[in-house]
Amino acid sequence: MFSVFSKTTNAVTRRCQDDEMTKLRKKYDVYYHTFERQVGSRVWEDGKEMVMLSSNDYLGLSTHPKVIEAGKRALDEWGSSTTGARLANGSRGYHIELEEKLAEFLGKEACHVSVAGYISCMSSIQAFAQKGDLILVDRNVHSSLWSGIGLTQGKVERFAHNNPSDLAEVLSYEKPETPKFVVFEGVYSMEGHISPIQEIVEVCRDQNCFFVLDDAHGFGVLGSSGRGSADHCGATDDIDILTGSFSKALSSTGGFVAGSKDVIEYLRTHSKQTIFSASLSPVQAYCASASLDILQNEPEHLERLWANTRRYKAILESLGLDTWGSETPAIPIVLGSKERVYRFWQHLRERGLFTVMSIAPAVPPGKDLIRTSISARHTDEDFEKIEEAMAYAARRI
Repeated sequence: MFSVFSKTTNAVTRRCQDDEMTKLRKKYDVYYHTFERQVGSRVWEDGKEMVMLSSNDYLGLSTHPKVIEAGKRALDEWGSSTTGARLANGSRGYHIELEEKLAEFLGKEACHVSVAGYISCMSSIQAFAQKGDLILVDRNVHSSLWSGIGLTQGKVERFAHNNPSDLAEVLSYEKPETPKFVVFEGVYSMEGHISPIQEIVEVCRDQNCFFVLDDAHGFGVLGSSGRGSADHCGATDDIDILTGSFSKALSSTGGFVAGSKDVIEYLRTHSKQTIFSASLSPVQAYCASASLDILQNEPEHLERLWANTRRYKAILESLGLDTWGSETPAIPIVLGSKERVYRFWQHLRERGLFTVMSIAPAVPPGKDLIRTSISARHTDEDFEKIEEAMAYAARRI
């Protein structure tokens, strides 16, 4: 009998069947785990309770009563989806309300929200860069930015991570009149580093530069009331585009691009991701909006996040673990080889911590690491478990 699951013999299917990276991923079972339950900072996998230590729910708002209520209200008022792109079947009032609220909060004239942070970051470059433009990019930026760069015809030059001097050297070989994009992040989530935004801006003076800052991990975490990395560095007015995600501090999904009115209207005309993607759903928008209100009106969540971050860093430092100079709640544990990382990850799981591995080529050679991140929702009991598990794993490598 013919089966719809019969193996075919074309080259692409064989490539999928024989892919060594996929075989290794399935063999070691490190990624794509499934949880049957979550309560606060705890998750359950196959009945085993663990502390979640790799989520980006920085402020712990995903179960805040006001956020939950907002999501329910969205379903009641608008249903589940707009079922189309905004260009084709229109925006909704909640899109405009969220965009206006975000623009004001971020100190920009206008904003456009989209269905995913990845989409927003791609569009922040794809929509603007043209043939003949030069794109200067920090080597360590997120995949979403590289995806956007890959869709342009601009010339690309990389500069060393968080290194304004290297950027200045790259610029020294270029004509000042050439249109240039400077693409970088406010907070690098793998390293936990904060970008030296003012220094980067300064070395680009009189160089015809357009600044694109991905602040997915700085928004809601740094700056006045969580306004982000540019605000933290006093450089909001210097940045042409602020882009980021709702799936971190705002405990929703979706993304945004903020800038001048002219820039955002140009984005709506030229961004393929904006034109052809379905719009942000009612629930996503309502939850993000509610979280933004909480961020401004309940400062205790941000205060607790940073108190927890300091406590966690002290634990890791007491154990002599390398955190790569992290300055933020995104904190790596650098172990230097994939074998050491895998053993450390296993030991943490044995003691009830869920973390995620990141190994080369996702990180530079010799920087293989466990990626962890702290939330305002982590409790005293969580930290007791975290400290015991980290000590246990450290003794065994």
